[in-house]
Amino acid sequence: MSGVIAALRRTLLSCTSLARGGRTTQGTVVVAAGLGLSQPAYAADLSWLHFIGMNHQEFAALTTALSLLGFSVVAAILLMRTRLRAARTETGLRGDIQRLQSEADRYRALLFAEPQVLIAWPAGEDRPEISGDVSSITSQELSQRILAFGTWLPPASAQQMDRAIDTLRENGEGFLLNLTASNGTPVEASGRAIGGQAIVRIRELSGVRRELAETHQRHRALLQETEMLRGFAQAAPWPIWAKNADGSLQYANGAYAKAAEAATVHDAIERNVQLLDSSDRADMNRALQETSSFAARLPIVVGGERRFHDVQALNIAGGSVGIAIDASEANALSEALVRMADAHRRTLDQLSSGVAVFDGRGRLAFYNDSYRRLWDLDRTFLDSNPDDSSVLDRLRAARKLPEQPDFRAWKVKLHEAYRAVEPEKDTWYLPDGRALSVVTTPNPEGGVTYLFDDVTESLDLARRYDGLIRVQRETLDNLTEAVAVFGSNGRAQLFNPAFASMWKLSPEALGQQPHIDTVETWCQPLFDDAATWRVLREAITRIDNRIAVPLKLERKDGSVLDCMTMPLPDGANMLTFQDITDTENVERALRERNEALETADQMKVDFVHHVSYELRSPLTTIIGFAHLLNDPTTGPLVPKQAEYLNYITASTNSLFALINNILDLASIDAGAMTLEIGPVDIRKAIDNAAEGIQDRLARDHIELKIDVDPNVGTFVADGGRVVQVLYNLLANAVGFSPQDSEITLSARRTDHHVTFAVTDRGPGIPPEVKDKVFDWFESHSNGSRHRGAGLGLPLVKSFVELHGGRVRVDSIMGGGTTVTCDFPLDQAAHRNAAE
Repeated sequence: MSGVIAALRRTLLSCTSLARGGRTTQGTVVVAAGLGLSQPAYAADLSWLHFIGMNHQEFAALTTALSLLGFSVVAAILLMRTRLRAARTETGLRGDIQRLQSEADRYRALLFAEPQVLIAWPAGEDRPEISGDVSSITSQELSQRILAFGTWLPPASAQQMDRAIDTLRENGEGFLLNLTASNGTPVEASGRAIGGQAIVRIRELSGVRRELAETHQRHRALLQETEMLRGFAQAAPWPIWAKNADGSLQYANGAYAKAAEAATVHDAIERNVQLLDSSDRADMNRALQETSSFAARLPIVVGGERRFHDVQALNIAGGSVGIAIDASEANALSEALVRMADAHRRTLDQLSSGVAVFDGRGRLAFYNDSYRRLWDLDRTFLDSNPDDSSVLDRLRAARKLPEQPDFRAWKVKLHEAYRAVEPEKDTWYLPDGRALSVVTTPNPEGGVTYLFDDVTESLDLARRYDGLIRVQRETLDNLTEAVAVFGSNGRAQLFNPAFASMWKLSPEALGQQPHIDTVETWCQPLFDDAATWRVLREAITRIDNRIAVPLKLERKDGSVLDCMTMPLPDGANMLTFQDITDTENVERALRERNEALETADQMKVDFVHHVSYELRSPLTTIIGFAHLLNDPTTGPLVPKQAEYLNYITASTNSLFALINNILDLASIDAGAMTLEIGPVDIRKAIDNAAEGIQDRLARDHIELKIDVDPNVGTFVADGGRVVQVLYNLLANAVGFSPQDSEITLSARRTDHHVTFAVTDRGPGIPPEVKDKVFDWFESHSNGSRHRGAGLGLPLVKSFVELHGGRVRVDSIMGGGTTVTCDFPLDQAAHRNAAE
């Protein structure tokens, strides 16, 4: 309402503004008063309106304003009434919703009072709405997979459920199924169409409904089992029957009606046709009354033919059942087996081998005279049908059985033949030196047949022959020579692996005993000299004048073989091949190497003389003239000339040292180097070597530390070469050492050696380069400032080894390198050993 008043006030103010500058009427004041406007509030602005008259336009404007004001009042009143009516309607609807919600909760509580699941498919929609506790049905959390029936139902039940739901949704046909979940829970599933929706309810059965469902399932299973048994009985080729307690026929199959010569099964039951004779029936009834079962082989006339049947009968609740199986063939086979056994025993009695047959009870049922003589047993004892264990005990008492550490266990193992299926063969070595072959054969009717043969002589002969063959075979197989034995017919009878490998032949092919002509064809790719093969063929196939023939074969692959044919006493010929390629090659290589060494030595000597004359002479002249130019008596030089002359002097000195090193190495390698042996002051030699590198030490700010025992003394060596070795070691260490570092030179004396060691703090030697540091012209800076021709360490190694010592290098990447030289103290002993 306050909003309406505010609108009216705004309208009145608008009218007032229209009258500003003109006149107004007392109506405006009256309207303002009617609207509850405070007259004093407008007195200051409207007091002059009472004295101004109103024209026609002003009246029209006022009328329009009043119309608008009236419309606004009416609209506000209608709006207020509409809002009140909508509020009352909303209150009523909220009450209806609460009531419907209460009813829905009550119905849901009633619906799910028992565990079940509801699945609803709204009309025209494929996505179902699932309600209820799924775990109560499937014992699994499958709320989203309840429709995957294969996950909680057996396959057949799942297919049945799918078909029923499809029919419900398509045709609206309801269903009611009693199923069993995979976990054994009985479940009832029902479906129907309600209000245009397909509703399926699945619930676990309990109480009477569960018992009814289980009873129904058992009844259905029993019906299936009964139908299956009836079908089997009807299809069985043997007569099967069932009788009541009074002996009247209650059931019979087709085979029974046919055997009893009845028209049909119904006819046989209606006329109570009996299959057995009266006496046999009486015996069967008596046995059924006494023991509730009957089993016998009885003759039955079937189709005018008398045939034996195995009749089995058994009492059951309210009667008896029986079956008759045709056993005529089995009976005939049994009789034939008896006849065969008799013939078999008569045959065994004529054998020279000892035979003893024990029946299923383990008693002696048959023995031949060879068995009695073999074991020297009393006939009276054997005729008393002793058991197997008694016979073994008597033989053991007479010390006629093999000695056993555990006779009882041995006998039990032997008696396992009574339960075996296949024959067993063994050899007994008796205390009297005999060897018996023992074969234990299980009998079809039960029991065991023992067959004893004295194999002492045959085993001895076989042992000797096998030993000889093994020795020969091992001898041939382990020979380095290739051996093949050809018979008088020219076929290969024996060969060793070396023969097949030497001629690249297949052992399987040689095992087929090929002829020498075939072997020649196989070997021709390696050796095709027709004359040599002709000699070999004649030597192998010759009948008279059989002599050994030596040959030498040079094959295409460069190998050389020594061949020999050797006649054997049995008419065969042994062919042997020995590979002498290595011997030939070594001999040839030695000759060539000797010639090469002689040539190389001469070349080295010539090289030394050539370098000495061709290089040293011009270099000496250059050095001499450089010194002459540098002499003040020659005349003054300008500074630039003096600088160039110093470069020439330094370069010629380096070149002269390099040439000297090369000449020294060449002289040592050629054996032309001789040592001037004498006493060497170790400390003085170190000082001389250190003096030669002082300028390089000062230039690179490297400190040389000398670690020498004051009492190190002297040793016998070439003093000049020792100083040269130490100088090269120090120069090499300075070249690999960084600036502002230090190197160490140490000397130690032992009982047999003087050891010099030079250690630097350089980058070290990589493992792949370490084996090449003593090779000529091998120079590797490894990131250092070292630049050289690669002759320092080779020269060191050559001089040290020339003294009879040795050099070793120890290096750690990033941790420096130590080169150690061992000089022997006794040079005389070294020279004597070298000579």
